[in-house]
Amino acid sequence: MQTYTAEYTNVIVFLCLGVALGAILMLLTFLFSQSRSLDSEKLSPYECGFDPFDDCRAEFSVHFYLLGIMFIVFDLEVVLLLP
Repeated sequence: MQTYTAEYTNVIVFLCLGVALGAILMLLTFLFSQSRSLDSEKLSPYECGFDPFDDCRAEFSVHFYLLGIMFIVFDLEVVLLLP
């Protein structure tokens, strides 16, 4: 049983160090970052100042979907032909 736990102690130590380092860096970033003033213009949907012309959920043409599918198919084909 001793050798079984000894094999995983390095993994557990590195996992704990990684989590601790991530938490420390996030805490330091939160503490030392400058608080930015929230500009109402920056929080608006469009920084350019234009109102949206149409609904953002406009339907796409089928040609865009077919082009995407063709790109994926030929991309996979090239990847499989290279080796």
